[in-house]
Amino acid sequence: MHTFLVILQVLVGIGLVGLILLQHGKGADAGAAFGSGASGTVFGSRGSANFLSRATAWLATVFFATSLALAYLVHGTKEATSVVDTVKTEAPAVPAPDVPPAAPAPAPAAPAAPVVPE
Repeated sequence: MHTFLVILQVLVGIGLVGLILLQHGKGADAGAAFGSGASGTVFGSRGSANFLSRATAWLATVFFATSLALAYLVHGTKEATSVVDTVKTEAPAVPAPDVPPAAPAPAPAAPAAPVVPE
């Protein structure tokens, strides 16, 4: 089913590109005023605009539907996960470094006898 939808998606995409390139732009009507001969086309003078625009709308709808179907097949009903969900919430317990207890400070030395000037 997945392969069929991918092939259909590619073919519809190529068809959309082709139909869009076949359509005339807004400025194409100015050329018709100077005798470009639009009435001698296959679809008639106005028939191509309706046919091409409707065909483009139908292909765009099929493209949208196959895009949704492919997204559902790839992701399905799996629970959405994010980077935040995968990070542990608690920090791992790290043992304290082995530091020997500090030696007690030496007692202050007795003050020297004051020197009295004579």
